[in-house]
Amino acid sequence: MNTPTDTPRAAAIRLATLRWLDPLRWLRLGWRDFRRCPGIGLFYGACFMAMGWALTLVFRHAPAYVLALAAGFLLVGPFLCLGLYDASRRLERGEAPDLGDSLFAWERHTGTLAIFGFVLLVLEMLWARAALVVFAVSFQGMPDFRGSLLALFDPANLGFAVAYLAVGGVFAGLIYAVSVISIPMVLDRGSDAISAGLASLQLVFGQPGVMLCWGALITALVVLAMLPGFVGLLVVAPVLGHASWHAYRAAVEPA
Repeated sequence: MNTPTDTPRAAAIRLATLRWLDPLRWLRLGWRDFRRCPGIGLFYGACFMAMGWALTLVFRHAPAYVLALAAGFLLVGPFLCLGLYDASRRLERGEAPDLGDSLFAWERHTGTLAIFGFVLLVLEMLWARAALVVFAVSFQGMPDFRGSLLALFDPANLGFAVAYLAVGGVFAGLIYAVSVISIPMVLDRGSDAISAGLASLQLVFGQPGVMLCWGALITALVVLAMLPGFVGLLVVAPVLGHASWHAYRAAVEPA
């Protein structure tokens, strides 16, 4: 059990200076890890893909929720990829990753991860509600899922598109800033939620250029992966999960 003296504090966490091309290097390392343990990666990718299908089915009569909750992949991804972080950490140590171990990687940090999970869930629900309000004031009646996508990209609905993307951007930016390296840090160092969250915020606001590029790259890849019926998440999600581990390792100096 960690004591107050063993838990890394924000002041003790040293951040490295990142380079502009680092995000591409993280993707390359993520692809390498995926190829080294494809079974684990495909399992988590299938989970992401199944979640997309489930959202579409459950909220088929509320497309605003589908769009917002699907975009939530960008928010809860770091939390759901915990098993992939564990796999990358084991590969880094020269150990063989195990699916069973990855599924229970959260056990030693239950309290801290529960705090992050609760915060992510609340913000995701707030985003979904805000998206529904934007739909309600923009249209008379709710279009179906395909109609919602067409409405989002229709030049005639510029005001709706700007409002919807602005609302989503606020929530996505907030969660990205708090969680981009915090959850891998909890797994690796056993940091408390506040220290890890503050370190993540410090990284994003201290090096906004590189971190905005990384966030934009994640967003673009996830959106492209979701377009063909969420099938692209089968590979894209685990590669990004592994890559996010390498982003954390590059950003935080060794303890």
